[in-house]
Amino acid sequence: MRTEAAAVVLVVSSALAQGEARASGAEFAPESAAKPSIVVLRAARYVDVATGAYVEPAVVVVRDGRIASLGDVSLPDGAVVVDLGDRTLLPGFIDCHVHLTGDLEGDFYLSARTTAADDALRGAKNARLTLAAGFTTVRNVGARGFADVALMRAIDRGFVPGPHVIPAGHSLGITGGHADETGFAPGVQEKGIEAGIADGADECVKAVRYQIKHGAQWIKICATAGVLSFEGPVGNQQFSQQEMEAIVEEATRHGVRVAAHAHGEEGILQAIRAGVASIEHGSMMTPGIADEMVRRGTFLVPTSYLAEAIDLDKLPEQLQRKARFVLPLARRNLKLAIDSGVKIAFGTDAAVIPHGHNGREFQVYQKLGMAPIDAIRTATTRACELLQKDDRGQIAVGLLADLVAVSGDPLRDSGVLAHVEFVMKAGEVFVRP
Repeated sequence: MRTEAAAVVLVVSSALAQGEARASGAEFAPESAAKPSIVVLRAARYVDVATGAYVEPAVVVVRDGRIASLGDVSLPDGAVVVDLGDRTLLPGFIDCHVHLTGDLEGDFYLSARTTAADDALRGAKNARLTLAAGFTTVRNVGARGFADVALMRAIDRGFVPGPHVIPAGHSLGITGGHADETGFAPGVQEKGIEAGIADGADECVKAVRYQIKHGAQWIKICATAGVLSFEGPVGNQQFSQQEMEAIVEEATRHGVRVAAHAHGEEGILQAIRAGVASIEHGSMMTPGIADEMVRRGTFLVPTSYLAEAIDLDKLPEQLQRKARFVLPLARRNLKLAIDSGVKIAFGTDAAVIPHGHNGREFQVYQKLGMAPIDAIRTATTRACELLQKDDRGQIAVGLLADLVAVSGDPLRDSGVLAHVEFVMKAGEVFVRP
């Protein structure tokens, strides 16, 4: 497996993966055969995300998948030492908006000829790319047939390598809206509440319950129209205020939070007032909306790098028009959100961008005025706050040993975060120089 920075090794325990590696000339590390219970990581420094400063040198003792101690120069008996040299250790990154089970392809009707099983297998490939890029946790916001739940289970059981996956099941939307399949003849690709398509508060409640029943840990709604779908103008509100309130109320009853895909002003504002935890994209934000988000503590998940990554000429003409209209607004209003103090959690919409390119989002934030340490926090402590995960996101004793390493100076240039050279997830080395 190669990144743009350097050749790296992806450690996988399955015989199938090892055979694949031998055929391609890759080399698997010893950890794949027998995982050591104690690993000592050494590097020139690590980033203390809380203070925004380097700690030098970095000595991190990992025991049974968690950080056991920091700065201990003695070697515990039986420890395996990984010396990373002049590199910087950081917490594993978190992407709060991915679609592991999909890719942006030229055929917008592919779903009519494939199944959720196809999606899950595609997701296994994309999970591996995502982990190799340094993203040890992702929130998957929309997958048909609960393919993301199946992928989460496969990763957790060690069947395939990948990040910790927080699944949302199907995106919820209205009939003919952004989450629905449009462009087919009547009777083809029709969806109901089981697939997330709901009209009216009662159906919305049923759709929430069905997603949670089958493993969703978040609920994703489409508050407005979108770009990569064939419904009406991008940004037009779709779910009503009453429907969104019913979704949030029901999800909250089950201890589950709600993320809202929202481009247009009215849809963003109504979703915020309904109580969603995060606005995804937020393209047509206004100063008043930014103030409301700050007041309520609502997060923005920007997905901004895709404006540079997507090849608009390959999209159908209707979708090109939507994208050319909304993407410049999204970039401008991300700057507004940063300047207004809106809480920002890292998200890429991976699938729209190639999986594994997630780290390129960091530099967009820096270019728009965010300090590099704050860009890092969007994918660590801020993401943990949104996802309500207090067991990761920092290099601290007792937390999960989800760690990455890069060359260069990430506190000055967040561009180096797109070139990860070492990845550890829960104490297991997956990528090494």
